[in-house]
Amino acid sequence: MIAYGENVQIFCGNSNREFAETICRELHVPMGNAVVKHFSDGEASVTLEETVRGADVFLIQSTCKPVNDHLMELLVMIDACRRASAGRITAVIPYFGYARQDRKAKSRDPISAKLVANMLTVAGADRVLTMDLHAAQIQGFFDIPLDHLLGSPTFVDYFTKKFPEDKRNPDDFVVVSPDVGSVGRARNFAAKVHMNLAIVDKRRPKANISEVMNIIGDVKDKTCILYDDMVDTAGSLCNAANALVEIGGAKEVYACATHGVLSGPAYERLEESPIKEMVFLNTIPQLGNTPSGKIKFLDVAPVFARAIEHIHGATSIADLF
Repeated sequence: MIAYGENVQIFCGNSNREFAETICRELHVPMGNAVVKHFSDGEASVTLEETVRGADVFLIQSTCKPVNDHLMELLVMIDACRRASAGRITAVIPYFGYARQDRKAKSRDPISAKLVANMLTVAGADRVLTMDLHAAQIQGFFDIPLDHLLGSPTFVDYFTKKFPEDKRNPDDFVVVSPDVGSVGRARNFAAKVHMNLAIVDKRRPKANISEVMNIIGDVKDKTCILYDDMVDTAGSLCNAANALVEIGGAKEVYACATHGVLSGPAYERLEESPIKEMVFLNTIPQLGNTPSGKIKFLDVAPVFARAIEHIHGATSIADLF
C-alpha cells in the first residue's frame, strides 16, 4: 500500500465544478487538470493530465441529475486515480444519490444505496466525505471510512441571524418536521435554534405523492420553519406548508433543506405555496436562473474545504459540528 504524501490534489467531474473551484480557492490549491467527457454513445471518459502518484487525491462530484452519468464519471475517475498509483483517494460527494433506496420497502426491492457504496469501494475509493445522508444508517453500508457532515450548523447560523433570540419571543416560533421520518433531524435543529417542535403527520399513497393527515403540536399564529434533508418534487413540503396555514393556523412559513433536487413541478409548487422563503445548501448546483424568487442557496463549500484540511492532516472534524 502506498502511503499518501503531503501533496494534495483536487479533481472534479461535471456535476458541480463551481463548488469544486470554491473549495480549491479556500484551500489555496489549484484545481487538478483532468478531462471528463462522454463518447457519442454516452460512455464516460476520464483523462488525468498530471501525475497523482503518491498524492492525497480528493475527487469532488455530487451524484445529482443526471444521476447515473455523474455516478459513472466518479467511478471512472476513482479507477483512473487508482491505476495511476494515487496514495489515497477520497470521494467527496456533497449529495449522495440513491440514498432514498436504503432498505427493502416491499418484497423484491433492491437496496441501491448499499450497491452504490460497494461500487465506490470496489472502484478504489479509500474514504468518502458527504453531507446529510437521507438515512444515517447508510454510513454502515461502507466498509471504508466515511465522514458525514451536517448541514444544520449552516442553517442554525442563518436563522439565528434572521431571527435573533434577543429580538423574538421564543413562543412565537416553531420548527416543523414535514413527516415522522424527519423528526430526529428536526428535533436537533430545534434544540440548536431554541424553538419548539411540531410534526406534520402524513400518509403517502405512492411515490412523490403525499397526503397530509394532521399536525402534532401548536403552530397557531406562529412563524414555522419546515426542516428537511432534501426536496425533490416539493409535493410533501408544500402539502405540509399548506396544512400548517390551513389546518394549524400558522402566521407564516419558512423552509430549509440541505439538498435541492427540485425535479418536475418543484419550482411551480414552491412558487404557489405559502412558503415565504425556501433555503437550500449548494450541494446540488443551481441550473440557470432560479424561476422562483423565494429560493435562496447558502454556500457550504468552505465547510467541505475545512473537512478536507482535517482529513489530509489526520485531525478531528468535530469542530465542524
